[in-house]
Amino acid sequence: MQIAFTKMHGLGNDFMIFDAATEAALPTPAQWRALANRYTGVGFDQAAVLLPPRHMGSDIAYRIFNADGSEAEQSGNGARCVAALLYRRGRVHEAGIITMEAAGRLLRARVLPDGRVSVDMGAPNFDPKALPFDTPAQNSSYTVTAGGETIEIGAVSMGNPHAVLRVEAVDHAPVERVGKLLQASPRFPRQVNVGFMQVLDAGHIRLRVYERGAGETQACGTGACAAVVVGRSLGLLGADVEVHVPGGRLGVHWAGPGQSVWLTGPAEVAFEGRVEI
Repeated sequence: MQIAFTKMHGLGNDFMIFDAATEAALPTPAQWRALANRYTGVGFDQAAVLLPPRHMGSDIAYRIFNADGSEAEQSGNGARCVAALLYRRGRVHEAGIITMEAAGRLLRARVLPDGRVSVDMGAPNFDPKALPFDTPAQNSSYTVTAGGETIEIGAVSMGNPHAVLRVEAVDHAPVERVGKLLQASPRFPRQVNVGFMQVLDAGHIRLRVYERGAGETQACGTGACAAVVVGRSLGLLGADVEVHVPGGRLGVHWAGPGQSVWLTGPAEVAFEGRVEI
């Protein structure tokens, strides 16, 4: 079977995106891993499968798969790339809003005059059960012991699970080692995305993210949202934050509890092609 796909990226966080009429013939985990291989396949951090909408008012549904073949609940940069692709196809309303659904959640997106894409990622959820995260009570920070190390984190769901660590300098942060330790912790039964945040000032942070199912990526959209939400809840950040990731800069706006998080950044087409699976 051949798949016609579009390869896109948001600041280097790259995606293979293609249409599927039904969910009956999606690639197997082994096929996803082969497609994700950067030497012998298409190469990507995640793939987005576009499906017919399930609900009234939705323009499209999509599912996200990681490079290791597992399925993810959400992807901020993936959502922005899907929205940019729909915009290129003329699938946008007069108000300029594109409505998408993923994992039972509706997301609104708009393409700005400069070509960047903003997406409403919904309100963050601090309830540990939402991640899920095994802890007796909800707090602003938690201590996790993993691999003999004691690690202090903030935890939040952006539709997918995130742990955020504050570090002095992201350049020297033990991203892979600590990322793997936290992902293997039984306190995160569905694993977790691990963000390493360096606060520069109230409006700027640096961030590296070790993603579940993909390893460290050039940019993680939900990770940027999670870092800003955790930093703001600790009184370290304002409502508008520029997030410096290895691939460039993302903008995050969060007015506060109960409000949606808006993620803004570029979404680019790298190439189009066909591949046999």
